[in-house]
Amino acid sequence: MKYSIIVPVYNRPEEVRELLDSLTHQTVKDFEVLIVEDGSSVRCDDIVDRYRKQLSIQYFFKPNAGPGPARNFGYSKAAGEYLIVFDSDCIIPPGYLEAVHKALAIYGWDAWGGPDQAHTTFTLVQRAMGYTMASVWTTGGIRGGKKRVGSFQPRSFNMGISRKVYTQTQGFHFDRYAEDIEFSIRMKNAGYKVGLIPEAYVYHKRRTSFSQFYHQVSNFGKGRVLVGRAHPGEVKITHWLPAIFVLGTLSLPLWALISPILFYTVLGGWLFYLSVIFLHALWQNKNLGVAFLAVPAALIQLSGYGLGFLREWSKPYIRK
Repeated sequence: MKYSIIVPVYNRPEEVRELLDSLTHQTVKDFEVLIVEDGSSVRCDDIVDRYRKQLSIQYFFKPNAGPGPARNFGYSKAAGEYLIVFDSDCIIPPGYLEAVHKALAIYGWDAWGGPDQAHTTFTLVQRAMGYTMASVWTTGGIRGGKKRVGSFQPRSFNMGISRKVYTQTQGFHFDRYAEDIEFSIRMKNAGYKVGLIPEAYVYHKRRTSFSQFYHQVSNFGKGRVLVGRAHPGEVKITHWLPAIFVLGTLSLPLWALISPILFYTVLGGWLFYLSVIFLHALWQNKNLGVAFLAVPAALIQLSGYGLGFLREWSKPYIRK
């Protein structure tokens, strides 16, 4: 078996159905699928049963422990030479494994990741969130874009590793919150060949509402601080930018009292930045609705990440 695809799932049977349906259309057929139900109250075993004739598929149910342990459980049961993890809210294009196969033959990656995109069937809100999570103007393009700030780190919505990497690292160490970043750092430090395969993209639904999105990105901010504690030096100035954005926005009334000129200068820069996001989203998506929604999506992403980051960063000082 060449590839093992591992999908942790928690209370999302309909997403699993869409993901499995997309996998039936892969042009490369040498793969198995392992669905790891992480203590769900709404199980997807009946969905899995519908695809047993079309896919080589296994279903496992385990007590809830988080996505990191669920993926490790799948790794331990997999038979493939390469182990791939997807989030349950992904749809996989037919040529995904073919793109991976070609890249491995050329570059011999030990581990890889790919970008995510928003499918045209996704809601406008989902497409706006997809834009802000991948845009160079909001994340530096670190989530799989060709242009990005810093070294590439595979993310667990679309990550593949060789069996050698799993055997030597034992997979994820964090239960949740930036568990993929922590894993990527260990792979880099161990000297593995880790690369981006731009053609191995997935359609990633993310969350269905802005409130869910805020909760998700807040956990991302918290996770980055946890990564910094486990790996000193891995919190860079770029990871502080959302927190700086939050602090700068909250201080605007103070600047108005201190210096009206400085206040209007900062406010002008703030509005210019949001205008750039609107125009860039419009250029990329060719959809006015997505462009308008990208502005609040960017604000929610930056504020959620920044506040989550600041809350976790300040905990040791609050205790003292």
